[in-house]
Amino acid sequence: MGLTSAITGLPYVGKTTLFNLLTGAHAATGGFAGAEAETNVGVAKVPDERVDRLAPLFQPKKTTHAEITYRDLGLAKPAAPGQAISAQKLGDLRTADALVHVVRAFADAAVPHVEGTVDPARDLATLELELLFADHAVVERRLERLEPELRSAKGAERDAKEREKAVLEHARSALDAERPLRDVDFDAEELRVMRGFRFLTLMPTLVAANLDEADVGRPDTVLAPLRAATGKHRATAVVPVCAKIESEIAELPPDEAAAFRADLGLAEPALDRLIRATYELLGLISFFTVGPDEVRAWTIPAGTRAQQAAGAIHSDLERGFIRAEVIEWEKLLAAGSEANAKKQGIMRTEGRDYLVKDGEVFHVLFSV
Repeated sequence: MGLTSAITGLPYVGKTTLFNLLTGAHAATGGFAGAEAETNVGVAKVPDERVDRLAPLFQPKKTTHAEITYRDLGLAKPAAPGQAISAQKLGDLRTADALVHVVRAFADAAVPHVEGTVDPARDLATLELELLFADHAVVERRLERLEPELRSAKGAERDAKEREKAVLEHARSALDAERPLRDVDFDAEELRVMRGFRFLTLMPTLVAANLDEADVGRPDTVLAPLRAATGKHRATAVVPVCAKIESEIAELPPDEAAAFRADLGLAEPALDRLIRATYELLGLISFFTVGPDEVRAWTIPAGTRAQQAAGAIHSDLERGFIRAEVIEWEKLLAAGSEANAKKQGIMRTEGRDYLVKDGEVFHVLFSV
């Protein structure tokens, strides 16, 4: 599955620096507080040591990590609530599977904060309010159009429109209370009705707190107000990052980079932390296909059955699915080859309804 995250935030918070760090791009940073910047688009490979350790076993022609597409969306400082996001930017945001809100937790006299002071929790509240306004506008417009449609509709069509109206009114009541839609207990049918609207406050949200260099090794004090603010919301997580330092580290050779991170008390690169948090928020896992042609990671939702997982590789594999040969990646490494794994009886055969687990190597037998 193609995964897209939209990076957003107020001006001068480090969005584009983080985007460049994640994707290896060199998009220009800076901009104007009163105007939106251009949208930058880039792809990040998902770091996964399991792929890197499986590859030497097969010496494949190609090694392919999973990928996340990041869209860096510059926003203007809102003159009033509901005025920070243009229609074009809203369209870009709605293509995402998850949102990354970058909030500024660093001081820099050379780059003043657009609000005059550094307050990450305040800035996050401002961003959330903008998205609430955007979703509310979508609901209001659709409810207005539904009224004349309902008057002329009959039978099953009228029933469907009545259901849609009830769902939208449920959503509107939450938005009127300034409650993100991801906090609301919608049932499966309501979520199905809302799917096409791509509501922004329904999306999983990752808050990237862009730290001051002095706080890199001790982020908890800075993050406490943010965690208090986000703790009441579902599908929301906070990840600390110092985009400036991480960008500098990314330019170093791997050994030097690891030593630098160790000195700062950073266990892993920002890319790893952000992507892992995104996968957790979206409920995603990875499985692997292996062979002399390619070792590859595939991304699927947790709880995916074997036949549907085969479809992530190719639609023919799902359509003609017979069975799958499955083994945990560590067991395959220990066996030394698929042939040895079969001899040892540790490669299993599973049917179409088997629930694929994170880290499994998956070989599909099919006929079309």
